[in-house]
Amino acid sequence: MTRLSGRSGAERRRSRRVEWFVARRYLSGGKGRGFLSLITLIAIGGVTVGVMALIVVTAVMSGLQKDLREKILGASPHGMVIRLGEDLRMEDWPSVVELVRRDSAVIAAAPFIYTEVVLAPPGGFNEGAVLKAIPGDAEALAVTRVDEYVTEGKMPFGPTESGRPGLLIGRGLADRHALYPGQIVTVVSVQNAELTPTGLQPQMRRFEVTGVFETGLYQYDTKWTYTDLATAQSFLNIGDGVTGVEFSIADPWKAAEVARRLDYEFSYPYRVDDWQHQNASLFGALKLEKLAMTVILLLIVLVASFNIISTLIMVVTDKTREIGILRSMGVTSNGIMRIFLFQGVVIGFVGTVVGGTLGAVLAYLLDRYEFITLPGDVYFIDRLPVDVNAVDVGLIVVASVAISFLATIYPARRAAELTPVEAIRHE
Repeated sequence: MTRLSGRSGAERRRSRRVEWFVARRYLSGGKGRGFLSLITLIAIGGVTVGVMALIVVTAVMSGLQKDLREKILGASPHGMVIRLGEDLRMEDWPSVVELVRRDSAVIAAAPFIYTEVVLAPPGGFNEGAVLKAIPGDAEALAVTRVDEYVTEGKMPFGPTESGRPGLLIGRGLADRHALYPGQIVTVVSVQNAELTPTGLQPQMRRFEVTGVFETGLYQYDTKWTYTDLATAQSFLNIGDGVTGVEFSIADPWKAAEVARRLDYEFSYPYRVDDWQHQNASLFGALKLEKLAMTVILLLIVLVASFNIISTLIMVVTDKTREIGILRSMGVTSNGIMRIFLFQGVVIGFVGTVVGGTLGAVLAYLLDRYEFITLPGDVYFIDRLPVDVNAVDVGLIVVASVAISFLATIYPARRAAELTPVEAIRHE
């Protein structure tokens, strides 16, 4: 019994070698059958293009999400507490800071002021901007981390050469108005504007540009400015009031959970918000766009699968008599089916490997040389980020091979159903 079983196993192995040999011959087309070789290459090329496009697009979309997330987290806090109401001013912010610090997940908390102003550079062209004021201590900088993005000059804390309050501006504003550290710029605010016989009198003050920051995020670099908290309180005439309290946590992905916990501690008119909720529409749109692009490009692989079907059907038609001879020599219908399954799997596997390799190389070149730029006012960033995700690549490879395998089933079954007599008589 053992010998018979061993001989049966050896026969199966020989049978598999014969089937694999025949499958390779059919793939190459054989002598004088260059056309079949050509259509095999076309089928492989279809899978290659589909896989390559899928890998590059998913890498770009993943990179876009990751890059935006890092830049938003680098230029904004993980969460904030603001006061709702008529004047949107928080007077009791020290007690709010203490309550926020009690949460075990919070590592830093500090007050801030946020207001929209008009920037009046020396050139005379006025432009709207955002003025944010923060304390100059280490805890406040641990929340905003804007000091990590200063590329020229210094933070707007401490004395300046002109004796005027300091102002840190974004790279976009600096380049557009030819501003550099040491220049004087006028800032105008209508917050708490005084009513005079001649009309509303806005708040105006001259600041000295102390530095330039660059986050890489278009909306920050072209609109935001920073100054000291005490300076802003005096400039806006709001006493000791602030806009709110912002905080950072050890794990930014738990910001929503921390915000819900703090929101339970506070009651109206206070509201707690987190960075994910503030940018939910942006990340939701990016996620939907990635899904849509993946589905669209997956159709390329499906189209390539039709190439595999047509290729194998042509092989079956061309090799009908040979299939009949193989059947008459003892090759089973399952063996014939495996011959064509081997061909389809090889086409799908080779196309997937080549496409995956080319996609990875192209993604690397895009990331390394950044030869594709983006309009920052549309996409918030000025370059095309790339992040090759192993999970995405694995799913693409599995999907491609699976689709290629499914595409071989019909022509393989058609070949297996041929009877020896009918196949030999085929002209």
